Amino acid sequence: MFQGKCHFCDVCDGRGCLSELPGMGGVFDNENFMRNCADWARYAVSTETASSGIPDASLPRIRLAPITGAIQNVGYPDEKSFYFDLINGAIAADVGLSIGDGHPDEKLLFGIEALAGAGRSGAVFIKPYENRKIIERMEWASSVSEIVGVDIDSYAILTMRNLVNLQKKGAADLLELKARAAREGKPFAIKGIFRPEDMELVREVRPDIVVVSNHGGRVETLRGSSAEFLADHAAELASCAGEVWVDGGIRTRADIETAARLGAKEVMIGRPFITALLRSGPEGIRERSCALVGVSVLA
Repeated sequence: MFQGKCHFCDVCDGRGCLSELPGMGGVFDNENFMRNCADWARYAVSTETASSGIPDASLPRIRLAPITGAIQNVGYPDEKSFYFDLINGAIAADVGLSIGDGHPDEKLLFGIEALAGAGRSGAVFIKPYENRKIIERMEWASSVSEIVGVDIDSYAILTMRNLVNLQKKGAADLLELKARAAREGKPFAIKGIFRPEDMELVREVRPDIVVVSNHGGRVETLRGSSAEFLADHAAELASCAGEVWVDGGIRTRADIETAARLGAKEVMIGRPFITALLRSGPEGIRERSCALVGVSVLA
């Protein structure tokens, strides 16, 4: 077992890593992290229909969230081995794959290399740089990207914004990127929908995929949870995007079923898979995925 920066709490709900950033925590004394975890139960539907559960085949697909900062945030020995271990573990778990980027560029390049080495493709989420730089990174990842997206909520990472000149994206910027993705035959995603003004972007851009996310409660944004935002805006999101995905605080099958009832087609998992990797290596991700949907790891 390699501990890294995880405390291996009995329940991963934000109480054991208060404000540990860099680390596994978040801003606002982990308030949004904790609300992400708690609010899925608040929006669970306690009806006769809900009590029967959702069949496995109808559950939203589980997808690895785009995770970077292996050394700074996770405490892994090096970036490259982290990405290869994480991707290989996710492949063994048969979950969807994602990679993200950051500073320096090796964070994205190692993710691309890990996908290419495994002969797989995944969703590639790029920080909100100026469009020229985003398009350059889309080209880097073209051989392994099944979906391309912009991680607009990372604009709220103040240190990152100042370091690499992130931009607050408007509809015109995103429409240009959507058109570029379409020319390459790739669905276009906007990740980080969490504020009222983000809904205006969704109305104008009408992306193929919209990801409700507050960056795992790690960035300075509105106070609240991804479950709450999804519940409040589910109908309009569904009418303006091809698919709705969500991340933040999903820990159990019940949480996944609640996300399904709120219209999510995929759920993205970050910290639970990181913890599983630290505790048990790549195989731990398969075990954690099976636990999420309530099936035996031997099944």
